[in-house]
Amino acid sequence: MAGSIVSSKHSSYSPQQVDLDRCVHCGLCINACPTYRELGIEMDSPRGRIYQMVQVANGAPITPSYREHIGLCLACRGCETACPSGVQYGRLVEAARTEIESRVRRGLFTRMVRGFAFRRLLPSRTALTIAGSILYVYESCGLRALVRGLGILKLLGRMGDIERLAPPAEPPFFFSQIGRTFPASGRRRYRVAFLAGCIANISFARLNEATVRVLQKNGCDVVVPEGQGCCGALHVHAGLREEARRLARRNLDAFTGGDYDAIITNAAGCGSTLKEYDELLHDDPAYLLKARAFQTRMRDVTEFLGSIELNPDLGPIDSTVTYQDSCHLAHGQKVRTAPRQLLARIPQLRFREMPLADICCGSAGIYNIVQNAMSMQILERKMESVNSTGAGLIATANPGCVLQLQAGVRLHGSGQRVMHVVELLDLAYRSFSKPAESKRAKG
Repeated sequence: MAGSIVSSKHSSYSPQQVDLDRCVHCGLCINACPTYRELGIEMDSPRGRIYQMVQVANGAPITPSYREHIGLCLACRGCETACPSGVQYGRLVEAARTEIESRVRRGLFTRMVRGFAFRRLLPSRTALTIAGSILYVYESCGLRALVRGLGILKLLGRMGDIERLAPPAEPPFFFSQIGRTFPASGRRRYRVAFLAGCIANISFARLNEATVRVLQKNGCDVVVPEGQGCCGALHVHAGLREEARRLARRNLDAFTGGDYDAIITNAAGCGSTLKEYDELLHDDPAYLLKARAFQTRMRDVTEFLGSIELNPDLGPIDSTVTYQDSCHLAHGQKVRTAPRQLLARIPQLRFREMPLADICCGSAGIYNIVQNAMSMQILERKMESVNSTGAGLIATANPGCVLQLQAGVRLHGSGQRVMHVVELLDLAYRSFSKPAESKRAKG
């Protein structure tokens, strides 16, 4: 692997000994680990990776092999659910990646790509809008369909694999709604803030709109605060902790003082990081109290809706659905029941539990880009579970999982439709007065 060691000293942020010591190497985590399930290699299990972290903490060098094993981890945190000792593995692997970033100098091309993506694109509303507009032109003029139809992607190698996973652009982009307040439908019961994300404003604009509508239907004034932006989750997973801290401070400034009953996200992957802002800023006295107050009100949209008296005006959706647990919702935030309960409230929607529903689908932030081969291998196993249910609808609670599962349907499925749970609720609310709308979701 490209890259050179910058220093043999420990970085200012590395896996903490107290966290490493919690692991008793019992091995109960290994069958919850997607990479171990695929490879059967000890060093690609949580226990094996922790063993390697301990060696580095004791002075062993950061080798290409170590970087490869840490990089191959999805950080899905399934091992945390399985662990009887309460090992905070997500914290450990994020710290290991931060240490690697501080001690290993990547090649020039990689530094340029990462610098553009993480420091220029994701934090910038302008850059994302330009990128989204270019993507929309690429799609709308028929060039994307032509490239795929002629088989050009096969000639592009890894770039072709990545293009297949590129999200669509959905103009008008949701950026235009940031700064607005959407009044509750009927009597106001709650005042909530909505964190719209970064790429979601481009590629999941309709999901963001559906989220606002469902919250309105349930008596919420929905505020979309100005000044918000990328939550920093992708930066944390990539080991770019200082960049993530800057983004966290920006969001805390945007959401502080709003007197909200809850702060809502519809992206489970973002939600785990948002709920851990206090850990991210634990040594920043100027923001720690803000982070703790923010954290107490932070809710996934399914978690929030599952905790209130739901508006029962739901029309029928005559279809069979299965649910894929988003890793950072099930394992990171410990939210499993709420999405299933919400689906159960929709008339005529038949639910079938899939085997291994909480094993990662292979999306994992940008994992399906940087570790495409392993991601696709994991996705194939996931689609075997999906197909075994016979469901025509696949529901999940994370935009990244939606994209990954849509790729899974194209490669290994039988024409299933993939939807976020809140999109199904929105469809049901709209079909309450327009029954024909429900036909759109039939599988």
